[in-house]
Amino acid sequence: MENSEERNRDAVEQTSLYSGAMESLAGSRELSSLGSDSELNGYAGDLKTNRYGFVGGAQQADDCPDEVPVDVLRQRELKWLEMFSNWDKWMAKRHKKIQLRCQKGIPPSVRGRAWQYLSGSKVKMEQNKGKFEELDSLPGDPKWVDIIERDLHRQFPFHEMFISKEGHGQKDLFRVLKAYTLHRPEEGYCQAQAPIAAVLLMHMPAEDAFWCLVQICEKYLPGYYSTGLEAIQLDGEILFSLLRKVSPVAHRHLSKYKIDPILYMTEWFMCAFSRTLPWSSVLHVWDIFFCEGVKTIFRVALVLLKHMLGSAEKLKTCQGEYETIDKLKTIDPKYMQEGFLIQEIIELPIAEREIEKEHLIQLKKWRETHGELLCRPAPRMHGAKPISDSEPHKKIQTSPSIILPKEVDDFEKKKQTKESKQFQKEMEKQRLKKQKEMSKKKKQSAGKSGTTANGVVKIETGSQYPVISSGASEAPLLQNEQIWQSTESLSSEPSEQDTYL
Repeated sequence: MENSEERNRDAVEQTSLYSGAMESLAGSRELSSLGSDSELNGYAGDLKTNRYGFVGGAQQADDCPDEVPVDVLRQRELKWLEMFSNWDKWMAKRHKKIQLRCQKGIPPSVRGRAWQYLSGSKVKMEQNKGKFEELDSLPGDPKWVDIIERDLHRQFPFHEMFISKEGHGQKDLFRVLKAYTLHRPEEGYCQAQAPIAAVLLMHMPAEDAFWCLVQICEKYLPGYYSTGLEAIQLDGEILFSLLRKVSPVAHRHLSKYKIDPILYMTEWFMCAFSRTLPWSSVLHVWDIFFCEGVKTIFRVALVLLKHMLGSAEKLKTCQGEYETIDKLKTIDPKYMQEGFLIQEIIELPIAEREIEKEHLIQLKKWRETHGELLCRPAPRMHGAKPISDSEPHKKIQTSPSIILPKEVDDFEKKKQTKESKQFQKEMEKQRLKKQKEMSKKKKQSAGKSGTTANGVVKIETGSQYPVISSGASEAPLLQNEQIWQSTESLSSEPSEQDTYL
């Protein structure tokens, strides 16, 4: 038992630092002479970036994902723009459609905006206007500031945004991370937050990235970045238990060598696979993660464990603890390829209720062996829908994509007012014309009917106004105030004629 506890403590300490391979990217050679953008220091002709902005690095190499045809991409963009314009309605009534579109992959041009809407950070930012600027203006805790500054150059050093120490990428990353330590001083800073914030900054401005980070830390992965890493250890036990269902072979192998989950899953979960998968897979996984929540992270981990350790043939090369951990740190690229991985995680039958049920079981076991949790985070939200439902808010105000100069804007408003008045005049003419036609038809109908000797109104065949009468004193049911109803008004769709009844 003591050995197990010692290994746990060692594992927790080790996971606070990244692997030597990561250090070598940033420490072995200085890349700060290059610009953070291709243009910053005049290296536009020298730096060749891939489609995602990377100039090198094994993980970030362009893995040639399946190209989406341009016309399909444009159609998807239009669909997302339409959803943005009525986001609350879509989230309330057509959430399954949003989920399906996230599973297909969010178009790059609207990805950052979609992440903000899905996570609720757009609303959070509107509810806290000026908060980020206030935090940004404060000096910050020297303890956290020093650690953050030392971590900046380690975050995606081969991406054009973060190559240069003086580039806007590292500066914005510092601003976001420092602001979070001031926003949650009891939590402070955790090294795994840096790559999360860096990915966000690749898709949105600093303030937007800050609020998106807040939502990830508070709603999606609460407690992950707190002292002691209790939440991540609990999720490690949940993952290990779920593995029994997904791949009994892999579960038995890890049990046989008593390999603690924290030794292989910590970076996966805390960094949301941003340091593990090829970049196209990272982005697609994040699209689904923002929509469906932490179950996406569990599913990715289970798929990788299943395909790396799920058969006797695959286990021949990892007969031992160190060999197994090494195998899980060098995952076969074919299992991480976007098309294969996304299909696998979508089809994996692991739901939120299973995760929460297992969470209660593991929490009970934790209390029996370790006592109460030192950190008690708020309950996590499993994706965009629960987050939206849990926070009543006013309708999201969509800002225009193009802001016109004032003179042009005034001209457009006058033009729209003039066109509106002309339209109203035209509608009034049509209304008067229809009134005259109805009046003429009423007179023609009245001429066809007569009165009998005893005073009963006689209606000729084909008359539209039936009368129920039995004596001279009785009058027609509809006399001088007969209502004209066109056959069009019987349809489910309103017509212009219905408007003027």
